[in-house]
Amino acid sequence: MGSQVERAVAAGDQIRVNYVGRFANGSIFDSSAGREPLEFTVGAEQVIAGFDQAVIGLKPGESCQVVVAAEDGYGPHMQEMVAEVERHLIPDHEKLVLGSMLEVSLEDGQSLEVQVVELSEEAVVLDGNHPLAGKELHFEIEMLEFA
Repeated sequence: MGSQVERAVAAGDQIRVNYVGRFANGSIFDSSAGREPLEFTVGAEQVIAGFDQAVIGLKPGESCQVVVAAEDGYGPHMQEMVAEVERHLIPDHEKLVLGSMLEVSLEDGQSLEVQVVELSEEAVVLDGNHPLAGKELHFEIEMLEFA
């Protein structure tokens, strides 16, 4: 076996991992199963902080389980990112579905993805928070290899 097999993951390493992400209740919200492994550079802010920190020190073939608090994940759920809008002001408002994602233009020219979280005949409540904001995330991570 070469020395690379013995090496542990450190900041700056490009690695490939398999993972399963679950909520506290055990339901899966994301997984690399059936897809290519996730490849990223450790410490380069390409993944959430709690995931990034969890892989440091792992060697190829090793696995870990980590619970990521909202602060180290997608941040807290911010109420100021939730807005009620009159339904008729939204293009194609008759096609709106609870849980669907819309792209809205902001005053500064940026765009933001929002989720339809409430729906009535007159109004729509849109949430601009990341869908995983405010949630505790449980990950099982398997370090596969250095990329």
